[in-house]
Amino acid sequence: MKKILVSGKVEGIVLKSNLPINFLGTVDKKTGIISDQNHDLFEKSIKNSILVFPSGVGSSVGAYTIYSIKSNNSAPLAMICQKADLTVATGCALANIPLIIVTDDEFSSIQNGMKISLDTNSSNPLEYQ
Repeated sequence: MKKILVSGKVEGIVLKSNLPINFLGTVDKKTGIISDQNHDLFEKSIKNSILVFPSGVGSSVGAYTIYSIKSNNSAPLAMICQKADLTVATGCALANIPLIIVTDDEFSSIQNGMKISLDTNSSNPLEYQ
């Protein structure tokens, strides 16, 4: 079952991580590039991607980082997570970035590089292409 936290309609390519993301300490606000050398998305840009990751971690200030990333035109088109957390939910709501929570099985089935259509007003909000 999918849970829609922030609505929207986008289409894009998946950038997937199996590690949680600390937006405050991991993502460059101006470029959207992951700067943490220990993260599996190190040196990759989240800009214009469908960002898929388990959950957010870290300070609630990360929500404002998500908003800053959007203000700098470096944000993902949408985010898909396994677990809802306050930082990511608040950041996506502030920045108007669609956010969907998916089951563990759905998370496992989403692969890096897949094309996904996300439409939260549809009866099937997530379509793999």
